[in-house]
Amino acid sequence: MIISARISSAAGQLHAAVQTDDAAKTLTLPAKPSGPGAGVNGGELLLLALATCFCNDLYREAAQRGLTLNSVTVHCRGEFGAAGEPGQHFRYRAEVQAEGASAAEIEALIRHTDQVAEVHNTLRRGVAVTLEG
Repeated sequence: MIISARISSAAGQLHAAVQTDDAAKTLTLPAKPSGPGAGVNGGELLLLALATCFCNDLYREAAQRGLTLNSVTVHCRGEFGAAGEPGQHFRYRAEVQAEGASAAEIEALIRHTDQVAEVHNTLRRGVAVTLEG
């Protein structure tokens, strides 16, 4: 699976798109009201990526366990300092409602999903980010 993302900013317009293999989607992101660029920053999008990954993976893993989830809410939080400094103290929690599942089953689902969430594991293990010429 190959995933790509693209953002273009010009003349107060912002265009964002993502693609997984041959499936492309456009995203609506607000332009920055005070000048050029996006109205959301990369740190916010990174935390949203963590939340989205965990949400989707909870549904995937629940289905494999025969659980039906009624609702999922994932809260992510992190800290960023001065320009150029990496983020730190990333934390998240999930609230899951599942039809007919015990609290122990839900907790086991959350713990297991934490171990297999791809975006989480990518950040935990570190990944090279290379500027192409």
